[in-house]
Amino acid sequence: MTDELTTGPARGRYAERGPAVLVLEDGRTFEGRSYGAVGTTTGEAVFSTGMTGYQETLTDPSYHQQVVVMTAPHVGNTGVNDEDAESRRIWVSGYVVRDPAVRPSSWRATRTLEDDLADQGVVGICEIDTRALTRHLRERGAMRVGIFSGEDAERPRRDLVADVCEQPVMAGSELASEVSTDEAYVVPAVGEKRFTVAAVDLGIKAMTPQLMSERGIEVHVLPADSTIEQIREVAPDGVFFSNGPGDPSSAPQVDLLREVLDARIPFFGICFGNQILGRALGFGTFKLKYGHRGINQPVLDRSTGKVEVTAHNHGFAVDAPTEGEVQAPSDAQAGTAYGRVRVSHVCLNDDVVEGLECLDLPAFSVQYHPEAAAGPHDAGYLFDRFVDLMSENEGVRA
Repeated sequence: MTDELTTGPARGRYAERGPAVLVLEDGRTFEGRSYGAVGTTTGEAVFSTGMTGYQETLTDPSYHQQVVVMTAPHVGNTGVNDEDAESRRIWVSGYVVRDPAVRPSSWRATRTLEDDLADQGVVGICEIDTRALTRHLRERGAMRVGIFSGEDAERPRRDLVADVCEQPVMAGSELASEVSTDEAYVVPAVGEKRFTVAAVDLGIKAMTPQLMSERGIEVHVLPADSTIEQIREVAPDGVFFSNGPGDPSSAPQVDLLREVLDARIPFFGICFGNQILGRALGFGTFKLKYGHRGINQPVLDRSTGKVEVTAHNHGFAVDAPTEGEVQAPSDAQAGTAYGRVRVSHVCLNDDVVEGLECLDLPAFSVQYHPEAAAGPHDAGYLFDRFVDLMSENEGVRA
């Protein structure tokens, strides 16, 4: 780290912060100082409870069109580096923190967080009561929000509220196509190649294909608009659907997944992929009041009885039956066009469905992020479970 990084620019930017205001669609406002780029931004206000991993959060494509409120009060203390990003850019629409670090203090840092936000045009706000804002969102639910700095911060509040209310809502939005790769690419297997997986990029994080490659999987990352014919061209041993933003009820990939299930190709989905599997099986999905976001969410794996602390980023969930004390795979099954399905994982905070397992064909999914970048590694075994599923179904596909 250079002396310039730890002293000059950070101090100068700190001194130059002008007034900014955060405006919610219900009219509540919070006044603070500009952070990152100066200007105006809008999106859905959500909060993340992670104490660490802000760089991974910012570069998670699932946060596209969302203004992220950090519940941890001190942000930016480890700066930004070139190794921890989960995609090619910052995806959040806006960033809200209470106390930004004046300068980073990590030997890995190559630049400050605020410089990264400014360079990528991400409008933020700091020095506001993020605890009060989080409590408001918990009580009222996620809602549209705007951050206004520079000249726009001086406009009448009623005009700013009107601007926010004119923005589109998250429900009904199809966003995966906006964050997906334009062209297919390959992440080679580490060591001996054991399997080939076609991973449909709905907003994939870099750590996901990396962890699969470490298990001997050659990962072909495909665009969100891929067809079953393009998947077959890969000759995959398995198909993976990634995390991503938007409303699953608007996802065109539901029909694609049904074709994958009809072909009995082993399937694993996470986050948005879990919601798409739910809809492909005939279940509904619904918008959560304020969602699950952060790296400390407790989930019960019903097949083992173990509790995992997991990383989440989702505002929608699958509406599937979870009744009954489930200790064996035969319990709490639901009949679908694809046979028996059970809820394999549930959130211990609110009983939201966190995983699905098909009992009559090779497919399963979870609602959270087993790659845990950032976050705990309790759920890393799910990639091994995918390997086992492909091993058990070699040569038996239609």
